[in-house]
Amino acid sequence: MIWRCRHRTFDLTRRVLVMGIVNVTPDSFSDGGRFQEPEAAIAHGRALLSEGADLLDLGGESTRPGSAPVPADEQLRRLMPVIEPLVEGGACVSIDTSNAAVAEAALAAGAEIVNDVTALSDPAMTGVVAAAGAGLVLMHMQGNPRTMQKDPRYEDAAREVREFLQTRLRGAMAAGVLEERIAVDPGIGFGKKVEHSLELIARIDEVATLGRPVVLGASRKSFIGRLIEADVHERLEGGLAAAAIAVFLGARVIRTHDVAETVKAAKIAEIVARARRV
Repeated sequence: MIWRCRHRTFDLTRRVLVMGIVNVTPDSFSDGGRFQEPEAAIAHGRALLSEGADLLDLGGESTRPGSAPVPADEQLRRLMPVIEPLVEGGACVSIDTSNAAVAEAALAAGAEIVNDVTALSDPAMTGVVAAAGAGLVLMHMQGNPRTMQKDPRYEDAAREVREFLQTRLRGAMAAGVLEERIAVDPGIGFGKKVEHSLELIARIDEVATLGRPVVLGASRKSFIGRLIEADVHERLEGGLAAAAIAVFLGARVIRTHDVAETVKAAKIAEIVARARRV
């Protein structure tokens, strides 16, 4: 299970990666506005690295339910002052964007991964990723951020999400992105009711049969809050439980706000999973 991301090669047979979230936005659901200023975002990114983050996922556009698209120039105004200092400090930076122009500028500034929550809705994205030799995360979302939580429906969520990701994976490869550069994300909470997110975590091993690293992002999400009756800043334990279960079942990258705690939880889950295989 090798994931090649420009100048880096991650061997995910050896250990799970932890991706720390840096929202350079005024309106993200968990920490909107806290890291909007470049100095704050840079300091937060460095803090996550010190806690054990392998990757930093930088976003200049909120994709919370009901959010509106942010123009490329505004995303870049938010992101560019943050990317270069983190890259210069040795961080492996992922750019959370579905806009090919934003991705191209970020990659030129040293980012190594594009995390596309729309799984290539911008037809120019594959060309940008392929030309840079960047890593790519393809995520499933039913609808778009404005509409995704209005009434999501599935007959078999795990099967349908897997089939969608398989189709997008094949499309990316046909457009020139090497298979070894692609990871997949079932999109927990993106166009899913609580039961759909739970089903996807419980059946994450089916998504893993695609043969590419599975990214899991459940940190602080609303389905956890509903299950344990907790607001956004009281969901740590629920997020750790979801992450540990997903790692045990085959997830290889955990995207989280809470890096230090997740590093420990993922390590134990991975050790237990290896013991079971033995």
